[in-house]
Amino acid sequence: TYVKLTLLNSMGHEMSKCKTSICRGQPNPTYKETFIFQVALFQLSDVTLILSVYNKRSMKRKEMIGWISLGLNSSGEEELTHWTQMKESKGQQVCHWHSLLES
Repeated sequence: TYVKLTLLNSMGHEMSKCKTSICRGQPNPTYKETFIFQVALFQLSDVTLILSVYNKRSMKRKEMIGWISLGLNSSGEEELTHWTQMKESKGQQVCHWHSLLES
């Protein structure tokens, strides 16, 4: 299982992407990884961060388990609130649990 992070601009074009390491044999993996995206402060309201969770079954086959999005096109009110809190935190970490949406 791994998480793919994709940063989109306001037009929906991909600005950057990365993914976590793969966690094998863990029903509830925890990813304590940090990712840094270069985004100007004035652009934070105009970007969307999509987090997609995948299960890798074999060498080439992967299955999306679910996803959420934060930012401009947040997938829900909780995600939008999380994004707002992150923008206002001035560099402090803001942690929230989110329910994945079905793929």
